[in-house]
Amino acid sequence: MTIEERLVPLLHHLNEVGLIGPNAFKFGGPDELLLVSGGPASHLAKASMLCGPSRRRLVVRQPKIHPSEPHSPSKGDVRLTSQTSQLVGHIEEWKHGCWYHATTIFDETLAGVLEKLQAFSTQTEFEGTPLPELPKRPFWSGCLAYDLVQWTQPLTLQHPPEEGTILCVLFFVERYLAEDKSTGELHAFSIKGDDWSQRVGSELSQAQEKSIAVHAPNPHPESSNMTDEEHKTGIETIRGSIAAGQMYQVNLGRWWRGQLNEHPRVIFQRLCATNPAPFSAYMHSEDLGLALVSSSPESLLQCDGVQLRTTPIKGTRPRGETPQEELRLREEMINDEKERAEHRMLVDLMRNDLGSVCAVGSVEVERFDVEAYANVQHLVSQVTGDLGPENTPFDALEAIFPGGSITGCPRTVVCATIDELEQTPRSFWTGSIGWFDPFSGAGTWNILIRTLIATRARKQWHGAIAAGGGITIGSVAEEEIKEAKWKAAALRKACGWNLDERASLPQGQLAIHHLIPEEAPPSIAPQGTVMIDTVDLQIEKCVLLIDNLDSFTQNIAHAVAGRGHNVVIHRSRTSDRPVEAVNGEVDHILQRLNPSHVILGPGPGEPSDSALTMDIAKQAIRGEISIPVLGICLGHQAIGLAAGMNLNQTPSGPVHGSPRNIIHTGNGLFEGLNSPHPFTLYNSLIVASGAGDELLETAHLEGTGEIMAIAHSEHSVVGVQFHPESVGSPEGITLLANFLRMEADA
Repeated sequence: MTIEERLVPLLHHLNEVGLIGPNAFKFGGPDELLLVSGGPASHLAKASMLCGPSRRRLVVRQPKIHPSEPHSPSKGDVRLTSQTSQLVGHIEEWKHGCWYHATTIFDETLAGVLEKLQAFSTQTEFEGTPLPELPKRPFWSGCLAYDLVQWTQPLTLQHPPEEGTILCVLFFVERYLAEDKSTGELHAFSIKGDDWSQRVGSELSQAQEKSIAVHAPNPHPESSNMTDEEHKTGIETIRGSIAAGQMYQVNLGRWWRGQLNEHPRVIFQRLCATNPAPFSAYMHSEDLGLALVSSSPESLLQCDGVQLRTTPIKGTRPRGETPQEELRLREEMINDEKERAEHRMLVDLMRNDLGSVCAVGSVEVERFDVEAYANVQHLVSQVTGDLGPENTPFDALEAIFPGGSITGCPRTVVCATIDELEQTPRSFWTGSIGWFDPFSGAGTWNILIRTLIATRARKQWHGAIAAGGGITIGSVAEEEIKEAKWKAAALRKACGWNLDERASLPQGQLAIHHLIPEEAPPSIAPQGTVMIDTVDLQIEKCVLLIDNLDSFTQNIAHAVAGRGHNVVIHRSRTSDRPVEAVNGEVDHILQRLNPSHVILGPGPGEPSDSALTMDIAKQAIRGEISIPVLGICLGHQAIGLAAGMNLNQTPSGPVHGSPRNIIHTGNGLFEGLNSPHPFTLYNSLIVASGAGDELLETAHLEGTGEIMAIAHSEHSVVGVQFHPESVGSPEGITLLANFLRMEADA
């Protein structure tokens, strides 16, 4: 029996002797919380924690919010909002055997609420020396629901949670038991004067290993919120939206629900044995009637206070019946264009999210692996970055939440589309559970996939399990439906459901297979800065980057700033700007910032969705803007439309996240690059001939001749359909450097 399998029996024992649970009222509340690194010791699984009784907690519930009027983001109707509803947190204290309300904190951001917990914390360090990965002093630990997306994206949901629904539970942990994965040793920690750790230490040798009960089939049936045919319809709807240029990828979820015949704690112990994962967790709050059972393989964010790390997962195959079959499936996944494109897209997205809070030049793709779990194997990357001096780890959590692997790309549009298509709150599925130090910000957060949400009505537990997959233009509905069932199988089995279907799936031990990562464009010294434009910002000779609601804007900004330029990002699509008119905004921005160059960024939909981008493109084509202008993807299309070209769906079909060979002239933007040269495409639409001689076609897609780059015959106006900032665009930085060397028209 592994150490993690013994943690639950140890939890039982500590309950019996009054050190955890209802009989531990001397120390704190009866709530239970375990963070378990399952499987063998690795760079992922280093330590597990069993939190002791808490005397303080934070509970956040859904406020009263009027749902958005029905609309269809999947068809391009994206309605942005400035978040005005405050996020209200109730600080509760354990007194006289009950949780009592102590005070209320509130803020308009998730980061703001978490920062305010510092006032309810102490800096006294634990006695003893915890592992470097573990807390050195009392910390907060608990769960965040996916539905906190209402405070991390500029959206009002059409299907928000009911008023009063729990969105967050965090416990202030002043004592805990830790397990060192490398040695198997257990150590208890608490502050001076608290004898909990000593008493737990004396009980460790008394705890009896408890075998996992043989699980009879659950007599209560499960039900799914959609049939396979309905699931297929949702997938095809997304594929249609991608073909129309509205998005690149959407994660679509499916639910299974039913009555449980065991306590969630027992289910968690079984799951630790049958499906160990490095970011597993168990939380039970008796009075809230809530328990979470998770065997998650995915980390949302790890932070030591300075460096940030996220490990996006995309790409899935089942385990093999034999080593030979498993190798075949693994190589099939590694070489599958759809899987690699989906993974590359996610890596670019997470680079972007970290870039919004990290120092220029610090964001890197550090690892690329295949990670094999009990029933499935995945493509996994590690993206790292150093926190910028003006940002906090709480800003980082807000910037990256919810995780890109379980939303899609571009982030804002797909979160709105998920709400439209799933038509139900996600609750804690695809949210997060973890811990953080309120003073340094150090901590670890997982993504709550492979998770059972258990709620208790009277004395009966009911369970909900969800699973899904990222739908791309290359998705095959039948395969996506199978994949969702693979992902849910271990949990459904642990709950006593799906026995026959689950038994047919091959199983294996956790294993990690290293691959060579694709690298982001390098930086050079001196490095510039990246700023978000505000009405009072005064800076000259910057590069102005127009953000069109894309999820790669920060990657472009960091690539340009890495060449020594200051970059100002101006958001073209906001809730307070009508799409149809800009009323001289371009002149005002250019006069205020006096930029040396302008980049019209990528984004979902069509150029007409950004009036500001189209206005700049038109003025540039007419020669009214003398400084160099570069359009990327949607920005490129805007330049083409402004010159009279046509905008069509890509004849050869949409491509998102895949490098393609581009044949080019070798001049201008392409100086110093071989032809053909691979660049990553993220597009469903394309400009086609239809203009006069003012725009020259300077690059084409190998094999089809589709236009990939344009340049004005007289003015410094250029556009590229591909993404030079992607990890799949080697030497893309050379193209950007060539643009930055362009000078203003005489």
